[in-house]
Amino acid sequence: MAGERERAVEVLRRASRVVALTGAGMSQESGVPTFRDALTGLWSRYDPMELATPDAFRRNPARVFGWYLSRWRGARTVSPHAGHVALARLEGAFGDFAVVTQNVDGLHRRAGSREIVELHGCLEAFRCFDGGHSFDIDRIEQLAPPEDAEVEPPACDTCGSPIRPGVVWFGETLPAGAVERAWRLVQQSDVVLVIGTSAVVYPAAELPGVALAAGAEVIEINPQETPLTPRATLTWRATAAAALPQLADALGVR
Repeated sequence: MAGERERAVEVLRRASRVVALTGAGMSQESGVPTFRDALTGLWSRYDPMELATPDAFRRNPARVFGWYLSRWRGARTVSPHAGHVALARLEGAFGDFAVVTQNVDGLHRRAGSREIVELHGCLEAFRCFDGGHSFDIDRIEQLAPPEDAEVEPPACDTCGSPIRPGVVWFGETLPAGAVERAWRLVQQSDVVLVIGTSAVVYPAAELPGVALAAGAEVIEINPQETPLTPRATLTWRATAAAALPQLADALGVR
């Protein structure tokens, strides 16, 4: 373990442009269940396609909106762990540092990271279904239902369209601006940290390969082996909460 840490520190000391790519494993350490793990109680009887597609929302907006209010409320009950905080600390150690995340819980922002690309959107970014107009999160607070309840979504003040969560549903494309920015960041990076991701969900799973092809070094931080492992410059078998604070401490960032 110490050898992996020292090798990672050595790689990072040579870098000025760093990207951290994070996946579900990072959030699980804070107690955020994966999408399928969250299908409990009333929601366990539903197929994911009944809760997370545009067609499902059209058919039963109260069911889908209630499900996402439940997930949003759950995400707000947990806190960023030491790994989230360490990434925010690392932001000050390099000329350019950004977090590209597949997670939708907003924990990176709550931990203090500023440069964040949310590839799959964010549970807190509620907007209307038809026009994409944003909706005040404070008004969502007032709608938070009892556990496992269906809730009729409010109407957009601008166009009257029902409000939906700001996440990417099955069948939707990722936000073009976020994808373009993520690709540009890894292509211009010196080092990409790949943290807590299975490396099988595309198109995010392509990003480490894009970085390697552009000449960057890739450090995988994951307690499990993944399809990326054989290609990574360095693999550190540790959790984010364990490894990232060690990196921040070794690099002398507060």
